[in-house]
Amino acid sequence: MLITCPYCGPRDLSEYTYQGDANRTRPDPASADQAAWNDYVYDRINTAGEHREFWQHSGGCRAHLLVARNTLTHAINFVGFAREHGLPKHQERRKGGEA
Repeated sequence: MLITCPYCGPRDLSEYTYQGDANRTRPDPASADQAAWNDYVYDRINTAGEHREFWQHSGGCRAHLLVARNTLTHAINFVGFAREHGLPKHQERRKGGEA
């Protein structure tokens, strides 16, 4: 399977590291809601078809990417930088350099 990095171009899957499901919303890190964290960590939807995933180009430019992939055919329909495609507000870097 080839993933086309926006910086480096088409590269083999072996250069990438899977970072997780991009369809799920992570609870606020300050949240003490045990049920929300259990759902986030353990509940998975086994999608057949279009699925959004986070990948890192760990063997190349190290960019974090959002990949839309068909889980049945492994055809990649979209690749873009993760920072540009809808991370939840509490996961985005705040303006002014605050974490």
